[in-house]
Amino acid sequence: MDSTRPDGARLRRRLLVAVAGLVGVVTVAVGAFYLLATTWLSDSTKKEKECCWEAGATPAWMSEQIGLRVPKNATDRRAGYKVGERYDTGLLSFTLPTREATAYLAPLTPKGARMIRNLEPEPADYRPAAGFAHLGLPEPETLVAGMLMGGFCPDNVSSPDTEHLAYCVKVFSHEYAPGTTRIYLRSTIEPGLTPPR
Repeated sequence: MDSTRPDGARLRRRLLVAVAGLVGVVTVAVGAFYLLATTWLSDSTKKEKECCWEAGATPAWMSEQIGLRVPKNATDRRAGYKVGERYDTGLLSFTLPTREATAYLAPLTPKGARMIRNLEPEPADYRPAAGFAHLGLPEPETLVAGMLMGGFCPDNVSSPDTEHLAYCVKVFSHEYAPGTTRIYLRSTIEPGLTPPR
């Protein structure tokens, strides 16, 4: 009779229990780390989105900083300026009759390019780091009906409206009501500007 067999089975059982316990401890540790990291990132992202908006960024001032003229008859003008870690972001938005919006945007479309429809919209809860929600507007990336998107830089457009254009601009055109279009402009800006107080 083999007298070592029960001790070997007991040893294997103890080893399995120890391994199962270790796996359990590692699983709990990884889960706790994941929850803490997710909470920290969520809080950090929330702070980044709500942080650092400068007071005093008027539409006229923002238009001047971007270097892009806003039509005189534009209504519901809104602007925002957000300080970032690596660069700042300027937001400018206004409303025009659709025909005038189309004429305004035509020379802002680089030669050989065209504005495109938003075929892959962001979800309704999308909040970019420098979002138009700060101005009380829906995020244009979430809109589909009547939405066109494009962009331009100082070296690829030529228009009297861009004579002093200093930065690349992302542009959205949203015909939110028949015959009425809201223009959204977002531009990255070198840091260090101070809006008027």
